[in-house]
Amino acid sequence: MKTLDAFLDDSSTDAPLAEVILRLASCCEAINNQLQRGELAGILGSAGADNVQGETQKKLDVIANDMLKDALKACPEVRGIASEEEDEVVGANLDGRYLVTYDPLDGSSNIDINSMVGTIFSVLESGERGSAVSEAEFLQPGRAQKAAGYVLYGPSMMLVFSTGNGVTMFTFDPEQSAWLQTVERVELDSDTKEFAINMSNHRFWAEPMRNYIDDLLKGSDGPRGKNFNMRWVAAMVADVHRILCRGGLFTYPWDARKPDQAGKLRLMYEANPMGLLVEQAGGEAWTDSGKILDIQPEKIHQRVPVILGSANEVMCCVGYHAGSDV
Repeated sequence: MKTLDAFLDDSSTDAPLAEVILRLASCCEAINNQLQRGELAGILGSAGADNVQGETQKKLDVIANDMLKDALKACPEVRGIASEEEDEVVGANLDGRYLVTYDPLDGSSNIDINSMVGTIFSVLESGERGSAVSEAEFLQPGRAQKAAGYVLYGPSMMLVFSTGNGVTMFTFDPEQSAWLQTVERVELDSDTKEFAINMSNHRFWAEPMRNYIDDLLKGSDGPRGKNFNMRWVAAMVADVHRILCRGGLFTYPWDARKPDQAGKLRLMYEANPMGLLVEQAGGEAWTDSGKILDIQPEKIHQRVPVILGSANEVMCCVGYHAGSDV
């Protein structure tokens, strides 16, 4: 099996970009060590504060954020970072080439029940050098990403990423302390019989989304003519990982509880990196009206509705929003 270092060398990944990916992977190993100890490390429970999103921070949210921030600031190739847990962008090395956005611990509400969580990251290139980093440098469409991926902390720790030439998967071998390539190239099936959504919010969705999900639930007796299964882990990393492994659709739509808020998930460090992975694997990644990766960001913590996964099913869902029902 090919190691992460060897893969990056063989794939002719730009050396500074490879260094950023290796730093991220190494830091995630340390985060995983904390997760493995759980209650023994005193990392469970609330940190007693809210983040910039107004969400209650878990202790490990804060710990993971600080670990990633320190690791990336120590990397000469990183000019600046933006995190779900930081109010503003954070400068690193003035002459660095890359900008990194990340969700340090996606699905952190799962920590206290010992369920799957993950780290999501996106790497952009900055054209600036020497001056203080600014938020404007980060506001690039998802198609400008130089790399994107996630680390899944589960029964085994996995690194899944793309540098724009397909998606590959690595599994961490604790005996060798090495990342080993276990899936050379991910290929996502166009059709599926699985979907992932938080059904408890059904009454708050826009009518097209309610109609789409209702038709899935009707199964072979309804207009879709086949039975669907629902899966929901409540961690985007875990739900998207399942889709990359066996197909499916994941959606977190707009809902009426916060009508002025476009969606729950953040564009820059959740929707864009996951959208790149899904497209690179042959799937589709949309809002209810357009492709996620084509959005011009307006702010670092911008939210969007998300529909991604197996191409034909995503386009079917988007069709309901466009009024075609097919």
